[in-house]
Amino acid sequence: MNINLQEKFAAQYHKNAEAIYFTPGRVNLIGEHIDYNGGLVMPCAISLGTWVAIAPNNEGKFRFKSLNFDIETAVNSNTVNDKNGTIWANYPVGVINEFIKDGKEINGLDFLFYGNIPIGSGLSSSASIEIATAYALNTYLNLGYDRLALVKIAKRVENDFIGLNSGIMDQFAVTFGEKDKAIVLDCETLKYKMVDVDLGNYVLAIINTNKPRELADSKYNERVAECQAALNLLNEEITLHYLCELNAEKFALHSHLINDETLLNRATHVVKENDRVHSAAKALSGGDLTAFGRLMYASHESLRTLYEVSGKELDAVVDFCSDYKHVIGARMTGAGFGGCAIALLEKGYEEDFAKHLTDYYVDKIGYPTAIYISEIGGGPSTL
Repeated sequence: MNINLQEKFAAQYHKNAEAIYFTPGRVNLIGEHIDYNGGLVMPCAISLGTWVAIAPNNEGKFRFKSLNFDIETAVNSNTVNDKNGTIWANYPVGVINEFIKDGKEINGLDFLFYGNIPIGSGLSSSASIEIATAYALNTYLNLGYDRLALVKIAKRVENDFIGLNSGIMDQFAVTFGEKDKAIVLDCETLKYKMVDVDLGNYVLAIINTNKPRELADSKYNERVAECQAALNLLNEEITLHYLCELNAEKFALHSHLINDETLLNRATHVVKENDRVHSAAKALSGGDLTAFGRLMYASHESLRTLYEVSGKELDAVVDFCSDYKHVIGARMTGAGFGGCAIALLEKGYEEDFAKHLTDYYVDKIGYPTAIYISEIGGGPSTL
């Protein structure tokens, strides 16, 4: 963090913070649009994230300030509060609501947040804020929740308070992330395993297309419905709960049942992407970054042509990467329709990559990208 949060807290509240906490953002390395189809995802925590400083007050209020937003918010303590428009403070307010509904007594506190995750980029800034708040309160007040309980609380905030019907991957990844490891997660059962990720002579480049990703306005729900329609057609002959119960070989035996080309494309992506997660875990466990890079490119091509969720911005980034000899793999990450791509970039070429990608992207799209170099980081921590 290139900012002194303790100093900023003192300037905002005229006292010192008693504790400072950090929670990362996340990227999904591979396994896109298969969480709601019973498949596996492979996210990791990143070194970008959210910091929160905290101290008690005697005013019976929770006061929320951020170095990223001008809007400040104050709500009454020990009261379940309503959502307030679309302001950022709804995320911490929602977390506190859940604790209060669970019988926890929480008195007045002052919060100062700072994050370096680009908002609306698909790197889970909202989950990072939610878990930052939950982890800070749980640790500072000794509330006794374990990590999985915090994940479930944050998901309820996202679904019930914020109103976005998203899955559990984001909250899980930022909470359970470990340095230099990826999480192979079954979002349905929450069974998971950690996979070593030794990037060796490579770094993880995160490329923000700077096209905001609005899931509520996207075709996300349409894709969910298309997968369900494909599943219904398959169930005329076999019994499945999810598309990802089939691997590519078994899917080929029954795919004739899907008599709509669009639905067939969607289902084909889902089944093969789930297979790619298994292959990716094997490649990373064996230290084969080249094989993993090929799987990244294959994943993006499938999302581009079969699932149709990438768009010209993300495609431009991946097209550049495929021709840049110091990148061995790249793909969109997240739900698509804008947001971010990721690339495995050879160390020492960060500046050259940024310059040439920016020039290429401006020529193709008309405005620049934002490029971040990240490590695979750990979960929440006390600073």
